Amino acid sequence: MTSMSPPSSLDPEIAARLKRGADGLVPAIAQQYDTGEVLMLGWMDDEALHRTLTTGRCTYWSRSRQEYWVKGDTSGHVQHVRSVALDCDGDTVLVKVDQVGAACHTGDRTCFDADVLLKDAHPTDGGVSGATASDQ
Repeated sequence: MTSMSPPSSLDPEIAARLKRGADGLVPAIAQQYDTGEVLMLGWMDDEALHRTLTTGRCTYWSRSRQEYWVKGDTSGHVQHVRSVALDCDGDTVLVKVDQVGAACHTGDRTCFDADVLLKDAHPTDGGVSGATASDQ
């Protein structure tokens, strides 16, 4: 848990499965539930995950402000939770949401709209250019 956060009400069985970073946080990917669009990445501690699971609204831990924030409380760009899953290692949370408005603080639909590094790459060899069979 983060040093400023209160004790959590997260189910101990779920808490035991989480692999947190040194700061007590796990990355939480928000994805549009019906299109699969990746919207944003936030950070959750045990309490933020508990709140997300029990309120139906995404709650994150703000590393810069050192406080909880519920997505959309100030912007109106709410994330209604549809499902929550842990990855196979327990070190990342996937939250499928119904996003209202922009997900990114810049006003973009997603946090991944503005700086695309590679788009529509379809190598003819069936793999990533320069990759060998042992790399894949």
